[in-house]
Order: sequence, then structure tokens, then C-alpha cells
Amino acid sequence: MPTSSGDEGSGHQPEPGEAEPITPRVLAILALVLERLVARNEQLDNGEIMGLEAGSSVEEGMVQGKNLKVFHGVRAPSISIPKYLERIYKYTNCSPSCFVVGYVYIDRLVHRYPELLVVSLNVHRLLVTSVMVASKMIDDEHYNNEFYARVGGVSNAELNRLEVELLLLLDFGVMVSSPVFETYCFHLEREMSRFTIEKPLKSPDDANEIAPELDANYQLS
Repeated sequence: MPTSSGDEGSGHQPEPGEAEPITPRVLAILALVLERLVARNEQLDNGEIMGLEAGSSVEEGMVQGKNLKVFHGVRAPSISIPKYLERIYKYTNCSPSCFVVGYVYIDRLVHRYPELLVVSLNVHRLLVTSVMVASKMIDDEHYNNEFYARVGGVSNAELNRLEVELLLLLDFGVMVSSPVFETYCFHLEREMSRFTIEKPLKSPDDANEIAPELDANYQLS
């Protein structure tokens, strides 16, 4: 079990015959919002991750040296955003509120640095890093970086580096007040209601997708 100091534990895994924990609704909403954001950004991107305008220099597109390249993988991970969120929730036991606060951090990045696009190459690393930082801020008990790295499919050294980079990009602005938290909850619900559901959120392919087990040495690309 996790401790208040973040000591690593084995993570909760259902015993034989034990029902899988119900996935919080916020994970489905957040997955939908992020999938739409990534799809939109990759249409805009046109092969230029930094959002460079025609004729602009690389330095101009990096927003005074800041960029999300440290969060980029070699290729987009095969695991979908919904399954990745479920994986984090299943193994870390973090509270559902952590996903809302993690989304707040990503949204702050988007507004602080509009040229830094959240795309399929970086969204998974942004998620595991932001949720981990959120758990340290709001959960009384949480796992340490090494355990989150194992869950997220990255090395401990990489996750440590990603955490520092996220904090620097946010200028250490990781406090989220109750009114701001409630505003984001309302925003996520509103985004969900704007999406006309004509079919289940999970496609047949996604429904058959199996999130890698914790002991499978899972690695992001």
C-alpha cells in the first residue's frame, strides 16, 4: 500500500473472483476531451510539432526556449488515451480528483504556451507526469516516482526529468483552489454534453484492447 511518504507498494490488483473497480466517469470525459485536443492539434501541426509559422525561425517557435520535446516519444504509443488513464487509475489508487487537477496543469500549459501542441507523441507522458504531481498535491497517500514510472511505461530517471520540466513550465504553479477545481469539473461535464453520443464511447476495437499488466515490463514508445 502507498504511504504518506510515497513508499513504493505492490499496487492494488483484483483478487481472483473480485470485481474490477468501476472506472470513474471523469476518466471517460477527460479521455474524450484529450482525444479531441490531440486530433485538432495534429491537423494544425502539419509535421511541425512546435507550431512554427511559415518563415519563422526555430527559436521563435520554441517560446523563449520552452517546448514539450522532452515529453515526446519516438512514436505514438499503441495504448489509447482511455486505456492509459484506466491503467494509471487501476494501479496507483490515486483519487479521481487527481485526473481533474492533472488536466488543470495541462490546460495551464496550453494557455501559457499556445504554440506548444499536445499531440499523440507527448500526451501520454504529460498525463502520467501531471497526474503524479497532482497526487502529491492532493492525496494523503501516494506512490513514489519509481512506481508511477513503472505504471506509466517510462524509466524512473525519465519521469524524474519530466516532473522537473513540468514544474518549470508551470513556474511551480501547482496549487488548485476549490473554486478553480469546481470550474474545471463543470467545464469537463459541459464538454461531454456538447458531444452528441450516437454510439458508445468505446469502439469495438477499444473494448477489446487489454491494458498491459503491471508486471509486464510495459514501456511507452
